[in-house]
Amino acid sequence: MIALACDHTGVALKNEIKKMLDEMGLTWKDFGNNETVSGDDYPVFGYRAAKAVASGECDRGILICGTGVGIGIAASKVKGIRVCTCSDVYSAELSKRHNNSNILTMGARVVGIDLAKMIAQHWLTAEFEGGRHQRRIDMITAIENGEEIE
Repeated sequence: MIALACDHTGVALKNEIKKMLDEMGLTWKDFGNNETVSGDDYPVFGYRAAKAVASGECDRGILICGTGVGIGIAASKVKGIRVCTCSDVYSAELSKRHNNSNILTMGARVVGIDLAKMIAQHWLTAEFEGGRHQRRIDMITAIENGEEIE
């Protein structure tokens, strides 16, 4: 299941992503927002979705705000979350293959609908390669746990 969340700037794009997920046969859960009026707080929605991914309720997440950066910063504060903020297909795919990212963020003011769908499709279909990349993920986890690494 894919966790979805956005602020007011991302509602239209999130709705397009929902359609794409339906077409791909993937299930999703919407953690908000669904209002297009400014005044919402993206950290709330990013946190809700990230907690669902970290707990295993959802497998991955796609979050959207104006740039993708703010909601990504908020989500990345949840232990176990590895966010990739992407505006190109190559970075999205490699963030999954090499970094095993579990949340993709995008900026509704940065990418158009078609590009966003391409980015999401590549990210969703890419698979973590493991191997030497797992060692690096383990290091990231150690940092997250407050351990020293060398």
